[in-house]
Amino acid sequence: MAQFGTLIESALSQETAFGYMTDFSSARISDPSVRRADRVDREPVGRGSTFDPVARFAGSDVELRHEIFERDPPRRVVLEARRPGFVSRDTLTVEAREPGCLVHYDARLELSGARGLLDWPLQRVFDRIGAKAEAGMRPALNP
Repeated sequence: MAQFGTLIESALSQETAFGYMTDFSSARISDPSVRRADRVDREPVGRGSTFDPVARFAGSDVELRHEIFERDPPRRVVLEARRPGFVSRDTLTVEAREPGCLVHYDARLELSGARGLLDWPLQRVFDRIGAKAEAGMRPALNP
């Protein structure tokens, strides 16, 4: 399993940061590896909302439909994408702090079957992608 986690202090309120991070279509603004992140449904963002981000991964554009799997506003949201052979799970936790909030971002990519042998090289790629995403999230969460 490849994992990337970071903690970002934000000047935004807990509610504002949670709203921004929950609308996964905003990923194209803060994550340079995301080329597109379309919202699939038009209902208010909530459990079951779906997004179609297209991210550059290991030299290829990869589209992964993400769905909000868990949502506990304004504290926690879990998005999940599944394809044959792997599961991607992004967990965002937002904690109120004075002033602003603290955003914890945890991304995990779990491979199954023979693909599991790629965990170590995948971790190296995931670390680079995560560092770029973190660098984009910091200014987005501190406008």
